[in-house]
Amino acid sequence: MKILMVCLGNICRSPLAEGIMKTKLPEFFLVDSAGTISMHEGKHPDKRSIKTAAHHHIDISDQTSRQITKADFETFDKIYCMDLSVYKDVISKAGNEEQRRKVSLFMEAAGDVENTEVPDPYWGEMKDFEEVFQLLDRGCEAIKKQILIK
Repeated sequence: MKILMVCLGNICRSPLAEGIMKTKLPEFFLVDSAGTISMHEGKHPDKRSIKTAAHHHIDISDQTSRQITKADFETFDKIYCMDLSVYKDVISKAGNEEQRRKVSLFMEAAGDVENTEVPDPYWGEMKDFEEVFQLLDRGCEAIKKQILIK
């Protein structure tokens, strides 16, 4: 199975989600991340994301930001979006109904009824990155269980 995590700039939430999910799934799963904008393309994740992940023994420092492409809809089986704005943008890029069915809100897919979106910590402080990490960790664990049951 191939999984794509998507946020706005691919420097905060989706790199964390990618890193977390890679630690939870067997190596034969492909997990990647992308953003809906190209503003940070080719750059490494935000230093605060890297530090937060490292605090949990996950290395995301070698990831580089990229924008989601049309080819991603063919390559990936599941595309998880961090918030409603990203979800709407990704859905608008899908070429057909089959591709749209691959796209879902991350927290909704994780079965979280309290949090429909993963908040963007970019303008926040380190504690905001840690809170996002914890939210993503719980979500990745729930999604992992769903995937491995099928």
